[in-house]
Amino acid sequence: MSDKIYIFDTTLRDGEQVPGCQLNTVEKIEVAKNLEQLGVDVIEAGFPVSSPGDFNSVVEISKAVNRPTICALTRAVENDIKVAAEALQYAKHPRIHTGIGTSDFHIYSKLNSSPEEIIERAVAAVKYAKRFVEDIEFYAEDAGRTSNEYLARVVEAVIAAGATVINIPDTTGYALPDEFGAKIKYLTENVKNVHKAILSTHCHNDLGMATANTLSGIMNGARQVEVTLNGIGERAGNTSLEEIAMILKTRKDLPYHSNIETKRIYKTSRLVSTLMRMPVQPNKAIVGRNAFAHSSGIHQDGVLKNRENYEIIDPVDVGINQSSIILTARSGRAALKHRLDVIGIQLSKTELDTAYDKFLIIADRKKDILDEDLVLMLNLKKEDKHKITIDHLLVISGQTPMPTAIVRLNVDGKLMEATSTGNGPIDATFSAIKKILNKTVVLEEFLIQAITRGSNDLGKVHIQIKSNEVTYYGFSANTDIVTASAEAFLDAIEKTGLRP
Repeated sequence: MSDKIYIFDTTLRDGEQVPGCQLNTVEKIEVAKNLEQLGVDVIEAGFPVSSPGDFNSVVEISKAVNRPTICALTRAVENDIKVAAEALQYAKHPRIHTGIGTSDFHIYSKLNSSPEEIIERAVAAVKYAKRFVEDIEFYAEDAGRTSNEYLARVVEAVIAAGATVINIPDTTGYALPDEFGAKIKYLTENVKNVHKAILSTHCHNDLGMATANTLSGIMNGARQVEVTLNGIGERAGNTSLEEIAMILKTRKDLPYHSNIETKRIYKTSRLVSTLMRMPVQPNKAIVGRNAFAHSSGIHQDGVLKNRENYEIIDPVDVGINQSSIILTARSGRAALKHRLDVIGIQLSKTELDTAYDKFLIIADRKKDILDEDLVLMLNLKKEDKHKITIDHLLVISGQTPMPTAIVRLNVDGKLMEATSTGNGPIDATFSAIKKILNKTVVLEEFLIQAITRGSNDLGKVHIQIKSNEVTYYGFSANTDIVTASAEAFLDAIEKTGLRP
């Protein structure tokens, strides 16, 4: 029987502290509901005393979800705790998360206090919080740089005061995995009442070791991990939920498990990325665009023969339909044949050898090899592939009731027009395009990148859509980001073969 690892998600609190990634209450509720479906055990919904918006979000999230524990953060201050308790009044399973700094840096420089006074304040905060709810989590801020002996004294005192969960944060991301694991082990062996509480990890990624430190904590006795989707958070971010969840699932030799529904990981990751306007780096483990993409000929050949040659995770297990074989100048014959088979072109071995020589010439010149390039390369006609182009695009935005887009497309030589509104000019434009095509596609990723700098910058747009459970990509670049977005959207739709 493996040990359960409780997943404490702080995307809506620590994750939302990333500059420019703030969510409104409606967006937070949407994320919280998806976290519940994902299977997290605890949702840290906010820091109620920090703002009316955070207070209201904790209230509404408490009403919106049923299964997970809803947690509210406080300082070791009575008013913080009282306000958190008020915000949690509707929670089915409320938890107050209170704490104070315990390292010498925090005790003397930040708090202008003493070790004994810190213990007194910590105990007082836990006892006060206990008046409102039974489930109390205590955080020893900067525990990563706190001496183990003093940390043990603090932990023992707050457990005696009623704390049910003890959070051991590596607040600055300073610890090494063996150091952090040894810290957790020290507490399990030297705090006499440690069996009355759950030890939790909260690791930051300043030195790129958040996941390693968290795993080390688990292997030395921690049974709760504090994580965020996509690893977002203060500075370099927090431990990634998806990384810990898939380590526990993939490494069958580890005696641990979580309740995460891993097939919902990719969908939830994309939701957080979209709502927070924070793109996931392409090479991000588990959820990055390239996590299951192969462009090396050796790798492509190996994956086509047996996926496990180069993939330790089945993409289906995280909610991705299949691996991507990306055609580049490094692709081999196996990858080219695979792509030609997908688009319905069968070649003999001799024909494939000739086609491969032509392919390499094109691949050396062109960054992205599309199906149309392969068709042209082979001098074939593909009657159902005609360019959809923008004939007219007018967007009305700014001080208007609703942004409106008027779009006229040239579809196979026929002009078709539609008008639509949306949450913004780009959303309105996409809605008009979908209205013209009278088809439903799901927008999974939307990314705008500046190529140079300045107000007349050229913007590059990357779009990922899904149609009939197949993923398609679209690209464009233009000084007008609405036009670039529309062109990229059409580029992706063109590949689906959709027509009105």
